Amino acid sequence: MTEKTILVVDDQDELRLLISLSLQSLGRIVEAGNAEQALALFAAERPDVVVLDIWLGPGASGLEVCARLRQDPANVGIKVVLLSACGQQSDIAAGMDAGADLYIVKPFSPIELIDAVTGLIATLPDHAS
Repeated sequence: MTEKTILVVDDQDELRLLISLSLQSLGRIVEAGNAEQALALFAAERPDVVVLDIWLGPGASGLEVCARLRQDPANVGIKVVLLSACGQQSDIAAGMDAGADLYIVKPFSPIELIDAVTGLIATLPDHAS
């Protein structure tokens, strides 16, 4: 099985570290602290899964990053998990409309996140790089 690459995007260092440590057993982790870094790393790394916070501080939001990734047909097989403290139905609907595969409301348990990402990885073709 090819090792999967997971891009973790969060503007809070501590939370990015928690997510990365939680998911490190599932594949190779690359990290970004804002939308600009996320898009640059995405282009360079071509991750299999993106775990993306919606609120990324100044600049583009996670929703905008997700929508931009989804505009490129080459990204069709890449899985996107949105994380947000906003858990109203309208927030979740906006996340899914932007192209997310999953929407997880903060605070979340690391086990919930591991299970969610494991489930998404299981749906990826094995030959994906």
